[in-house]
Amino acid sequence: MARRLQRASSLVGVLEPRMEPIVHVRDGFAVTYRRYYEPLPASDITPGEYAQALEGLHAEMRQFAVVAPHFSDRVDEAQAIVRDRSRSPNLADADRDLLTDTLRSLRRAVVERIASEQLLHGEPHAGNLLKTAGGMRFIDLETCCYGPVEFDIAHAPIEVGRRYPSIDRLQLLDCRILMLSMVAAWRADRDDERPNGAENRDALLSALRNALDHHGIDVRQ
Repeated sequence: MARRLQRASSLVGVLEPRMEPIVHVRDGFAVTYRRYYEPLPASDITPGEYAQALEGLHAEMRQFAVVAPHFSDRVDEAQAIVRDRSRSPNLADADRDLLTDTLRSLRRAVVERIASEQLLHGEPHAGNLLKTAGGMRFIDLETCCYGPVEFDIAHAPIEVGRRYPSIDRLQLLDCRILMLSMVAAWRADRDDERPNGAENRDALLSALRNALDHHGIDVRQ
C-alpha cells in the first residue's frame, strides 16, 4: 500500500529506500521502516491544512482497488472484546451494556445510510500526520479499510471536520460516537498495553455518555 501510494502522492511518508520494503518481525514486533522527516511543530498544523491534507489523501486512495477489510470489521473486533467477559473482565455491567448497544446501533446506522465508500487510511488522527518542510505526510497505513470518508474524518479534531467539504454531517456524528465506543472497547481489553489504559477507558466512556445525551441519541433501540 505504501509503495503504491508514495508513487502517486506526496501526502504519504515514503518507505526507507535502504531497507527491504516488507514488514520486518523482531522479538514479536512487526516493524516497517520509513524515511525520517524532520518534523515541524504539530501545533503549527491548522484545521484547514489538516482537512486539505486528508481530502488530498482520500483523492489519492480513490485511485486504488486493493484487498482491505471493511471498517465494520474493526467494529466487530471491538464488539468481540465487549461480548467476551474474559477479555474485558474489568468492564462494569452498565459500561458493557452501553458499549454493546452503541457499537451495534451505530454500526448499523453507518452501514445502512446510503453513502459512497472508498479506501481509507483507517486512523488518520493527529499522531499519524506529520508536518514537514516538504509538506504534510500521513504515516501508519496498517489500518487501511473501506468505508465512508466520514469514518476517517471522525478520527481528526472537530474543527477539521467542519472544514472538510461535501460530507454527510449526520454520518460524521455517528462515526465520531462510534469511534469513541470502539476505542473505549480496545482500552477495556485485558491485553491492552497502552499506558493509563483504565483511566483512558473511563474518560472515553464518560465522553461517550455525554455525546449520546447531548445529541439525544438512543442506542437501545
